Amino acid sequence: MLFTDLETDRLLLKNISLKDAGFLYEQFSNDFVNKYLFDYDPLSSIDEAIDLIKFYSVPEPRNQHRWILVLKDEGIKIGTIGYHSWDHECRKAEIGYDLKEEYTGYGYMSEALNMVLSFGRNCMKIEELCAVIYVENLASIKIAERNGFHQTGTRYDTFHDQQYLHYLYKLKLKEWKQ
Repeated sequence: MLFTDLETDRLLLKNISLKDAGFLYEQFSNDFVNKYLFDYDPLSSIDEAIDLIKFYSVPEPRNQHRWILVLKDEGIKIGTIGYHSWDHECRKAEIGYDLKEEYTGYGYMSEALNMVLSFGRNCMKIEELCAVIYVENLASIKIAERNGFHQTGTRYDTFHDQQYLHYLYKLKLKEWKQ
């Protein structure tokens, strides 16, 4: 199995499972977490959370994966991070991450991102990583830039008949320095 649990100094990055349905529902129905997500409506039921978990848990090989961020000392679930649209042949993928509001500003996401980038380069053999970030999501922009991503352009995404401008960020993982 390629996708395994990962660990940092303060975090356990646990593979998503059906046991996380309540957390995932809480996370993706939260206004703070959903403020800059313009690809799906907030979750409205546990069943939708279960469907999302099933999407990320199809048998390997798969083109996506998600980890739950858990504070090791307290066992508290605080966010998620994962890969989307993994093109195995071209060695490219997209990354996404989210964090509960009360855990922002403590470096947790940078710590998790560093581990996931290392996993992507060393285990998944990803060479280029993309992040699509809404232009007003300053915290996410800072995290991406602090971890070596560079803005390469912009694009508009349509959600509920409205256009939202996003920055496109890229990271050449084979050149990335931890």
